[in-house]
This record gives sequence, C-alpha cells and structure tokens, in this order.
Amino acid sequence: MWAGRTVIHFPAQRRDPLSALSLRLAAALGLILASVAVVWLDRDGYRDANRDSAGLSLLDCFYYVVVSLSTTGYGDIAPVSESARLLNVLYITPARVIFLIILVGTTLEVLTEQYRTGLRLSRWRRAVKDHVIICGYGTKGRSAISALLENGFDKSRIVVVERSGAALRQATSAGLVAIEGSATRSATLNEAHIRTAKAVIIATDSDDAAVLVALTVRQLTAGQVRIIAAAREAENAPLLKQSGAHHVIVSSATAGRLLGLSTSAPPLIEVVEDLLTPGQGMALAMRSAERHEVGRSPRELDTLVIALVRRGKVVTLADRAGGVIETGDMLVHVRDDRRTSTPVS
Repeated sequence: MWAGRTVIHFPAQRRDPLSALSLRLAAALGLILASVAVVWLDRDGYRDANRDSAGLSLLDCFYYVVVSLSTTGYGDIAPVSESARLLNVLYITPARVIFLIILVGTTLEVLTEQYRTGLRLSRWRRAVKDHVIICGYGTKGRSAISALLENGFDKSRIVVVERSGAALRQATSAGLVAIEGSATRSATLNEAHIRTAKAVIIATDSDDAAVLVALTVRQLTAGQVRIIAAAREAENAPLLKQSGAHHVIVSSATAGRLLGLSTSAPPLIEVVEDLLTPGQGMALAMRSAERHEVGRSPRELDTLVIALVRRGKVVTLADRAGGVIETGDMLVHVRDDRRTSTPVS
C-alpha cells in the first residue's frame, strides 16, 4: 500500500547525474593513480618515521597519496630529498587542490540540483491551471495524451498521476509532469491541483479503481471539473456516471463493435480507423459556428458537418433542432488531415 508524502516528478532532463558522478569518481581515481606513480618514481626521497631506512613500498605510496590529497596529513611519511620536496611543491599540492575541487564540485552539483528542482516545483505550482489530469499511464492513458497533443494541447498542461515507477519514468521521459501516488487519495489529487484543472481522464486498469477515483474527484471539486472515465465492462458504466463521471468510454464494448464491423462491413472499419488515426486522411474536429453560418442549415455548408453541440448537448442533423445553426453552436465536422495540420479546437 502506498504510504508517505506525494512526490512530483518533472520531465527528465538531458543531464544524467549518475554519469556526471561517475566521471568525477573516475577523475578522482585517475588523479590518485597518477600521484602514486609519480611518488613511486621518487620513492627513495621519502622517509617513514616508523622505519630506520628511507624508501617507500607501493602500499606506502598509496597511503601517502591518499592522506596527502585528502588533507589528512598524519606526518608519518615525509619527503626528505630535494627532488621529493620539489615534487610536492609542483605536483602534490596542485593535485590536492584539484582533488578537493572534484569533491566539492560534486557536492555543489547535488545541492544545485536540489535547489533547481525546488525552484521548478514552486514555479509549476504557481502556473498550473486549466490542465488535464491523466490518472493512469498505461495504454489508455498514453493514447489519451497522444490525442490531446495531436489536437494542439500544450504538453505542459498535462499532469500524470501514477503509482508505477516504470510508468513514471516513461512519463517524465516523454516530457510530462508526473505525480507519484494513487489517484484515489485526496492528497495526491490536491498535489495535482485538481480544483483548477480543466478535466480529469480516468484511465486506470480496473473499474473499481476508476469508481473510487471518480468519487474522490467529485468530492474535491463538487462536480466543477469534467470527468472522463474508461470502463472495461459496460455494466460498470452507470456506476461510474453515478460516481461523478460526465462521460464513460466502455473499452470492451467499443472494441467488440469494431470487431463486428470488421467482419460484417469491412469498409466501415477502415473509415473508423481513418477518422481515429491522425494524419491519414479524414479526422473529426470541432469549431465554433461563424457569424455568416448562423441561421443556415448545416447541410448547406462547404464543411461536412455531422452534428452540433448546443449548450453542452449533442444535436444530430436528424433532430429537428439540428436543421438550423444557432448562435453559440459548435460544429462537429470531418476535416481532411492531408491538407492541413493546424489543430482545431
């Protein structure tokens, strides 16, 4: 069970902290090995206070270099010859400074990254509004995001809520802001700024989880945020609507109808695929009715209109009310994606 505070993951950046740290460790190790080699070449110029004879073993060289570069300096091994002392002045001392720069630079980078993350978080919290929250980054969630982006929705206004670590990494790699946690928890949805959201898309793996998410969203927003949910079984669609979902897409029933069409009327399934696939030919779109179109029949327009949206309700052309376009109507029409790639809102 998920416990603890909610974590917000921002889009992955090109910098790889692990690679940067590995490079610094490799540089520090290389500096140590080079210093050991230099000291070993002049090992007879050093004396160990615990021994009577001059000279160092290979282990003594490693010991001397490590305590010198780390500024520990026990003083038991010291340069006694002029060449060894000159070597300390010209090489060991600069190497000590470089070694400290590597260590301090790594620490500063970690602190800078933490500060940068905190700054991005505060900026995001101030700016996020009219966004879409995607609960679940599985196949349905990714497809919903693709549809939003294809219709010109800004990627920065999409927030993913997911529990799976692998899915979170995929979301951030795709340039999305992701919140780690369960969408059934009020704290998680509050971190996603649910009250200022434009809509919530529930794309969970199970219908029972979708119901819980819908109930939580309705409780937090008092029904002011549009909820679109996906259901696996048709029998759960009424329950989701009772829980607060404004629209419910039944995935199994929709897939079944498409399978039936592909068998009984193969050309129809090709038309449906064309409408749902961007850039392939035909595409569904919606726009506001223009002033010169008000009072005219939708069938008289050059645009192929298939329905009207009037005061939030869909009016088909078969309805008597759909015979004339009124002020404020939205026209649902078929456009040619091969001629234009401009998003239509």
